[in-house]
Amino acid sequence: MSRTAWLAVVIAFALVAPFAIYPVFLMKLLCFALFACAFNLILGYGGLLSFGHAAFFGGASYITGHVLKEWGVPTEIGILIGTLAAGVLGMAVGVIAIRRAGIYFAMITLALAQMVYFIFIQARFTGGENGLQGIPRGHALGLFDLNDNYAMYYFVLAVFSLGFYMVYRAVHSPFGQILRAIRDNEPRAISLGYDVDKYKLQAFVLSAALAGLAGSTKAVVFQLASLTDAHWHMSGEVVLMTLLGGLGTIVGPAVGAGVVVALQNYLAAGPLGAWVPVVLGVIFVVCVLAFRKGIVGEIRDMVKKSF
Repeated sequence: MSRTAWLAVVIAFALVAPFAIYPVFLMKLLCFALFACAFNLILGYGGLLSFGHAAFFGGASYITGHVLKEWGVPTEIGILIGTLAAGVLGMAVGVIAIRRAGIYFAMITLALAQMVYFIFIQARFTGGENGLQGIPRGHALGLFDLNDNYAMYYFVLAVFSLGFYMVYRAVHSPFGQILRAIRDNEPRAISLGYDVDKYKLQAFVLSAALAGLAGSTKAVVFQLASLTDAHWHMSGEVVLMTLLGGLGTIVGPAVGAGVVVALQNYLAAGPLGAWVPVVLGVIFVVCVLAFRKGIVGEIRDMVKKSF
């Protein structure tokens, strides 16, 4: 099938999905899919392993929840403010972390994210361990009541589509080509005259902002912003989603997010509820050892070999 045909099938499925599958589950899946796609932008295409993306995801959810609950702004404005806040935080973290590479970069992002996490524990507006509850969903464009799960689903689908398109355009642009060059051979990129730190920082800020967009949307969906969203465990989960789906592929992180979210939801309700982290850990180990390219990467290679 051509790319256009596949796209038409995906759009058709997305439009009818809430009538066959629980809409809240689908909304959670879309939020984490966007989060994983944002993370893949710096890891899959920039070669930067960040263990601090939960700070942007959780931080944006807190900011959005606060402005919606206390300021009474429209839902779209609240999400936009949370996204911008995540971008600003990404700029602050990136300026410090981007000077290093490899494990040092990862540890710096983790340390800074943990600092942000402890700030959220102490801050009054976050609600501490209880989280920020009762976030109003409001109305989309002042017309559609987002308290209706179907209306909320299509709103989240629109947000995800916008974020995914931004990732797609970034990857398939000269900016994306330069990111790949830096990932594959940074000294050569420097010798060609590129300011690699500038491009890394731009990719990091864009990734942080899109992660914030996902976190802001999730806060509106569940009407809750909690410490779980900002904990380093969340940074580990998004790494798992990206690697499981396919590092450096466009749709791979979304597929990986779908697998992880589905396992968390459906296994938690069964006899393996307490063993969900163990199951995810086993899947991760198997993927790393046997399916290095992830689900989408392996399927793509199989299709290429078939033809």
